[in-house]
Amino acid sequence: MKPILIYFFVCMFIFLSCSQTKESPRSSRVLNPGKSLTSESAQIQQFIENNPDDGTPSVSKGLVSKGTLLNGKLVPYSGLNFQYFDDQSYLLGRGFVHSSVKKILIDSYTELRSVSPNHRFYIMETSHKNGGELKPHETHQNGLSVDFMMPLLKDGKEYIGLDTIGSTHYFLNFDDKGKYSQDSTIQINFNIVAEHILELDQKARENGMRIEKVIIKLELKDELYTCEYGEALKASGIYIVKSLTPSINQLHDEHYHIDFGYIK
Repeated sequence: MKPILIYFFVCMFIFLSCSQTKESPRSSRVLNPGKSLTSESAQIQQFIENNPDDGTPSVSKGLVSKGTLLNGKLVPYSGLNFQYFDDQSYLLGRGFVHSSVKKILIDSYTELRSVSPNHRFYIMETSHKNGGELKPHETHQNGLSVDFMMPLLKDGKEYIGLDTIGSTHYFLNFDDKGKYSQDSTIQINFNIVAEHILELDQKARENGMRIEKVIIKLELKDELYTCEYGEALKASGIYIVKSLTPSINQLHDEHYHIDFGYIK
């Protein structure tokens, strides 16, 4: 079986995170560590060279759940404080965004280097170069959707042990307080999440856009709002979903999904 087909069938189980399908929650998921991320391989470098950013503005058409993307831009595989989460996903062209979203991401990470200099951020799935269906996601269709990996702490200190497991990161399971199901000493770093969301919205507004929606497990909102940056996040007016189906809710515990939109 060709690698792309193998990856597709794996994704059908892994990447339900932003789907609107009525699949059962991940209550019985088992973590199977995948390939760790390494420095840029020759294959990654070649893929980047084959998809240069020519400066042509992107055009998003339709909705995040039914749309297309013209002149999609490949997100950088890595930077000084960020990285794309999975080699195979990147090589299969699942890391393209609208040109303005690409600038927002890079600008936000540049700014975060000064306020959180020791943290490394991870971009997860975005869109195809021309948008359209990104199975098994039902969203991510017009280049304005981005998944971000939850940053973690272990015994109160930054923990990166689960950051480089690739696509199986979508299988991780956290309880309603943000604690990892297989090791309660590992928990979500909500302060970094809130800080990141605020910075993304600031950079979006500087580029004529804003955060349209944040999807996160509903039970985690209390933890998010009570962290250091939580009060500012709550007061910002950034829309964080208020209701989700049980299955979709459970699937947004180990990452947060953001839809960007234009300021009207």
